[in-house]
Amino acid sequence: MAVSKIWRRGVHYLQKRNATSVPSDLLEKGQNRVIDASLTLIRERAKLKGELVRALGGAVASTSLLGVPIGHNSSFLQGPAFAPPRIREAIWCGSTNSATEEGKELKDPRVLTDVGDVPVQEIRDCGVSDDRLMSVVSESVKLVMEEAPLRPLVLGGDHSISFPVVRAVSEKLGGPVDILHFDAHPDIYHAFEGNKYSHASSFARIMEGGYARRLLQVGIRSITSEGREQGKKFGVEQYEMRTFSRDRHFLEYLKLGEGVKGVYISIDVDSLDPAFAPGVSHIEPGGLSFRDILNILHNLKGDVVGADVVEFNPQRDTVDGMTAMVAAKLVRELTAKISK
Repeated sequence: MAVSKIWRRGVHYLQKRNATSVPSDLLEKGQNRVIDASLTLIRERAKLKGELVRALGGAVASTSLLGVPIGHNSSFLQGPAFAPPRIREAIWCGSTNSATEEGKELKDPRVLTDVGDVPVQEIRDCGVSDDRLMSVVSESVKLVMEEAPLRPLVLGGDHSISFPVVRAVSEKLGGPVDILHFDAHPDIYHAFEGNKYSHASSFARIMEGGYARRLLQVGIRSITSEGREQGKKFGVEQYEMRTFSRDRHFLEYLKLGEGVKGVYISIDVDSLDPAFAPGVSHIEPGGLSFRDILNILHNLKGDVVGADVVEFNPQRDTVDGMTAMVAAKLVRELTAKISK
């Protein structure tokens, strides 16, 4: 049995035990206090960073990092929960400078700030359900967005985080967005292994909720019949690696977001060929090169209102942390795309 399944069973056991041995009203009050404290922490950090950016002036949009270290919705390994601090460490690694390829300076708080992590494990330790946890993630994203001109760039975590993040962005902006999604997998199962919040089901929840007008999935090379059927059901534009040479020109000159509230970008690190990013849970050969992704990002025309980088698994990375640097570079270039 996979370690992730054993771990989830353990959590479910503790939740059941809490439900039977602790009065429900007492348990709920304790959970509410932890959630309130968690949201207060995000709120105050976002306020501080928003005030700083506004005081400096000149920013129409400013990227703010938010970590969401969820790993329990992975179908294979738990490692992505450990990714946010490793990505942050790599962003500021002295082996490179703090300028993006387009010349934006990350040390300028008008370009990049950080509001820290949602304390996922502390919340789950209280027996909070996934429904409530997802609501906490959504509320955290909204707290960042309330501090204009901050826009969220979320560090996963597994891909289940994209659902509550996109939901929050869409609800806060008052309408659907267009989504550009890089991945080896479509992550659109109805409920993979019976889990509606599985990392393999996040885009089914997004499309069901009406949070996206268009969903473009790039880098697909591991897709089942259900993935294709779900894609047709929701009108998803799936660009598979087997036809990438044919689709390249179109994808490198995308124009998205017109008539909706903007563009959301979700990058699963396993969209890259494992030669570029071996530190992922699901190694799938035959993927995108790093420059393939950057060419699409750099040439994209559209107002990027939010983004995430997910599924980096530090426990499978190389000794020298190559995949951490890859994830960090993606964050840096997304920052340049969002901030203006």
